Formats: sequence, structure tokens, C-alpha cells
Amino acid sequence: MNTYRSLTKEEIGRLEVQACTAADWNEVQVAERFTTAHVHHARFSGKIRLGVFEGEFQLAGGVRKHAGLSYVVLHNVTVGDNCLIENVKNYIANYDIGESTFIENVDIILVDKKSRFGNGVEVSVLNETGGREVVIHDHLSAHQAYIMALYRHRPLLIERMKAVIEGYAEEHASERGTIGNHVTIVNAGYIKNVRIGDCCEIEGAGRLKNGSINSNAADPVHIGYGVVCDDFIVSSGAHIEDGTMITRCFVGQACRMGHNYSASDSLFFSNCQEENGEACAIFAGPFTVTHHKSTLLIAGMFSFMNAGSGSNQSNHMYKLGPIHQGALERGAKTTSDSYVLWPARIGAFSLVMGRHVNHPDTSNLPFSYLIEDKNTTYLVPGVNLRSVGTIRDAQKWPKRDLRKDPMKLDQINYNLLSPYTIQKMMKGREILKELERVSGETSETYAYQSAKIKNSALNKGIRFYETAIHKFLGNSVIKRLENIRFRSDEEIRQRLVPDTSIGKGEWVDVSGLIAPKSEIERVMSEIEAGTLCTVKQMHERFAEMHACYYTYEWTWAYEKMLDFYHLEADKVTARDIVAIVRQWQESVVWLDRMVYEDAQKEFSLTSMTGFGADGSKTEQQLDFEQVRGVFESNPFVTAVLEHIKVKTALGNELIDRLKGLLNENEA
Repeated sequence: MNTYRSLTKEEIGRLEVQACTAADWNEVQVAERFTTAHVHHARFSGKIRLGVFEGEFQLAGGVRKHAGLSYVVLHNVTVGDNCLIENVKNYIANYDIGESTFIENVDIILVDKKSRFGNGVEVSVLNETGGREVVIHDHLSAHQAYIMALYRHRPLLIERMKAVIEGYAEEHASERGTIGNHVTIVNAGYIKNVRIGDCCEIEGAGRLKNGSINSNAADPVHIGYGVVCDDFIVSSGAHIEDGTMITRCFVGQACRMGHNYSASDSLFFSNCQEENGEACAIFAGPFTVTHHKSTLLIAGMFSFMNAGSGSNQSNHMYKLGPIHQGALERGAKTTSDSYVLWPARIGAFSLVMGRHVNHPDTSNLPFSYLIEDKNTTYLVPGVNLRSVGTIRDAQKWPKRDLRKDPMKLDQINYNLLSPYTIQKMMKGREILKELERVSGETSETYAYQSAKIKNSALNKGIRFYETAIHKFLGNSVIKRLENIRFRSDEEIRQRLVPDTSIGKGEWVDVSGLIAPKSEIERVMSEIEAGTLCTVKQMHERFAEMHACYYTYEWTWAYEKMLDFYHLEADKVTARDIVAIVRQWQESVVWLDRMVYEDAQKEFSLTSMTGFGADGSKTEQQLDFEQVRGVFESNPFVTAVLEHIKVKTALGNELIDRLKGLLNENEA
């Protein structure tokens, strides 16, 4: 911290010779080691504090510039040590600027009144006409936003959450803005009522108004050319580039926006990538991705989603306005030229192809294809479990988590199979069996909601769901019993007993956080009661839930294991466990084989069409192999084969540990 002093008469004289002026030189204070050498053509008014100007900046191309002030107008400004501020067209007013910050060729930077810097802005997400407003703030998580947007039937809860955020916004309101340490602002236009964190880079931004850029040294933010942001919060690690325009938006950690993307009244959480297209009133949970100019996302809730070119939705009731909304649950995707007329709800990890106007609800039939044929929605349940694309997605998401900030706002669970998806498969399995029972086994098609299911698809769907259930429950049992040698069935039974009662019942996906509904209910009750009364406390509760996921998961899996395999808790034996493990091995291998066959299609003769410019079939194949590689050596393919070996060996290892408790025939 600098100690400041008044300027000497000699220093004032030198500054005036260097074309500097002040409304009142007595209002200008400087650091102890301040020298006038690098301050010229500067105008001061209000209370001014200046640090030392001793350092240098090395710019691209090898150019060096010394710290200092030139051609600037400063009003009520503190400038930290070793900053360079030059060529400010208008002025900088009411700002505290940190150390080693570089500001050059900007139009104006000001705070004109007491500002909350974007905190407290209401975003009319999901419903353009209002009713689901989310109040944004610096530490907003996808989970807080989910509750605020969707639990409007609990008005006390919403009132208390708004009050907490209002308190935070007021606490951080100020008549002065801050620009952090090691910040770069060059060739920028209009910056008003914006708080800028450490190490932020702003290059060529057009207009930034009423917002916070929560950059830090661990994960800097970059704002690029032509960017316009109004009423916004930008989180650490975000990159907003190339003419992006956002209004009333929250941009989460490590998000990427560019290529003239436009968004209004929308929320984007961790690792979203938005380019070229348009968003209006969307709730983009973690890893929501859209890359294409022709794509419009509107009034929808998404996560782990990739929107194909030309994807569109409509939320107009046509008589009472745009009041409808829809949801694509985690991992759902849209193909090129897909369309969904809201309201609709698409099950997790499903694929939407074609136009769907009959408001499908496939939430209890995850991993499905929705295919349009002659304006009819056909549902193919469970088929996405065998898709190489689904498995590849599940593997790539953790690798594409670009967050470097140690303070993670969103708690993200990447598991493909979890209590959330398995409970839906169990419901889906019962739905399909009931359809078969009611309509008859020989029916060509079955009607479900507003969709049709072909007979063959229904039977395969039951098989897919049962296989995935076996796989999940087997995984859970093997994990629970790993690294322990059991001397009796009783020891097995004792080990199987869960460590907590938390986890029973329904599970929910709270935009990336998979948790027991009971725990989410508990959090909401605590907010209503006033025992969770700060933003920090809410964050800590969600983080705790995420950290305890596997403990809670086993509580749920144990109960479902007993029910699904018709076992009694006090009668489980080694023989029962071995049977579960062998069923698990079969399921893992079968699903992997299906994925292997699906991957093989990518290397078929049809896939080679367009390869080989002018040559023969042989040249076509050789060209394909040079570009795409050979199937047998494809990294994903080899990983699938290795997965089969590893999982088979894992199951065998547990069976070997239990052999002593089996009779000869069973062993």
C-alpha cells in the first residue's frame, strides 16, 4: 500500500511545463517515490492519487513503452504503480486503477452514479414475458439459477433468494469503479459502470455498460473487437470475441463466445461455446454448444447439448404471446434443421431429428432418437446407449473443462449413468412393458404421449434399458466391495449397508449437479427458513452435495439392487453378488460390442464417398486412411476393446475374492 503526499511546488512547476493542468493541485496526491518525468499532457480534476511510474511494458513486435500518463483527462481517479495510460479521447472518471495496468486509445471510462456493476440485474430467462426472472450476481451458479427459475410455485423461496442477492448487490455497490492489476484496455470505445478484475484483456470492445468482468490472475478474461455488453456479468476464464452482442446476460466460467453471436435475457454457465447464432431467453447449463449462423435457441433449458445447424424452436402461443418453454435434458442433441415447437421436454442424451410440433414429453425415455416422418414423431427408445457419439461425448466433457479458477461456481457431474438417468430408464422400462401389455405384443406401433414407437424399437428399448441398469448396479456393487477379502456372507451384507440414509428416492439434475431431490428440498427449506442467508452459504451447500455424490449414490443403488434383483437385505450371499457381477460383465461387453459396431460404420465404403479426388476405389480407400486413419488403430476403437478387457478382468477379480464362499459347483 502506498502512502501518499502532496506535490511540491517544483513538481507542480515541472508538470505544468509538460502541459499538465489541474482544477486544484492540492487535490492531487502522489506516492513517496513519484517523479514527474513520465507525466505529460494530463488534466486532473477531483481527488487524484498517482503511484510511481518506474516500469516498462513490452508490446507485440518488440516495442517498449515506459509507464506514465500522456494525453489523458482524469477525474476522481487513483492510479496504481507502474501503469501506462495514454491517448484517452474523452476522460476516465471515478475509478481506482490497480498496478501495472495498460490503458491506451480508449474513448471513455466512467462511473456516473452509485452502481451495482451488473449485480441485481433481472434476466427474463425461459419466458420472455417474465415470470421466471433470475437475478444475476458475481457468484451465480447454475444450481442457484435453476431453483430461482423453476421453483416459482414456492414464492417464499424466491422472495428469500432475491433478498439474499439484493443484499449482496447492495453490499458491493459503489460510486467508484475498479480496474484491477495487470489489466490491458486498448482501442476500446464506451465503458460505463463496469468493474474489471485482475489480468483482464479488453481489445477493441465497442461498448461495455453496467457489468462486472470477474477476471483474475488464475483465469483471465478476454473481451475482443466489436463486443457490446449491456447489463451483464462475465465470469473468470471467459472469452468474448468478434462482434458478440449480449444484453441482460450472465456468462459463466470458461465460456467462449464469438463470430457475431447475439444473446439477450440468457444465462450461460461453465464451458458453454456460442458462435454465429442467436439466443433469446435461454438457460444454457454447462457445456451448451452452438456454432452455426442459422441456429436460434429460444426459451429453452439445455446442458451438455450441441445444436446442429439450423436448429430452432418456437415459443409462441400466437394468441397470448411467447409464454411457452421447453427443455432438452442433459446430453440431448439436435441435428441439422431440427425444430421443436414448445412446450416440449426431451429426455436425457436423446437425439432430435426433423420437425416436432406435437409437444413430445420423452423425459422418462432417455437415450432415445426422436425422428420425424411425415409430421409424425417416431421414438426409438434407448438406442443412443449404443452410439459411439454418446460415449465419445461422455469422455470429452471432462477433458474440455477449461476452468482454471480454483473457485468453481458450478458443481458438474459428468456421469453418463447415474441415479438420475437410471431411475428414468427404470420408469421407461415399465412404460414400454405396459404399452406392450395394453396394446398387445403383435401391434405394429404403440402410441406414447404424442409420439409413436415401432414394435421392434419397443422390444430393443426394453433390452437397452435393462442392460444399462445391470451395468450401473454392477458398477456400484463392484465399487462398494473393492479391495476387501470377505470371510462370510455376513461380512458382505455388512459392507453393503449404506453409510447414510441420504440418497433414497428421486434424484434430480440441477443443471449439472446430480443430487437426491431430498437434499435439494432441504436446501430450499433452509433458504425459506433463513438459515441459508448468504450467497457463500448456498455455494457451500451445493459443493458439499457434489462432494458426497458417490456416498449418496450407493444409498440409492443399494435399495434399487435389492428391488431389481429381488433380494432381501439380510439374506444376500456371495452367490447373489457373483450373479450380479456376471450379469454386469455380459452387459458391459454387449454394450461395448454395440458401440464397436457403431464405430465401424464410420469406416464403411459409404463413409469413404468423396475421398480420392480422381482415382480408383483403391486410391479412394488410401486417401480415406491417410485422412481418417485405419479402423483397427483408431484411438477410440482401441479404447473400447481395452475397456472390454479391463472390465472383464475387474469382474473376475471380485469373483475370485468370493470363491471361498461358494460351493464347488458355483465356483
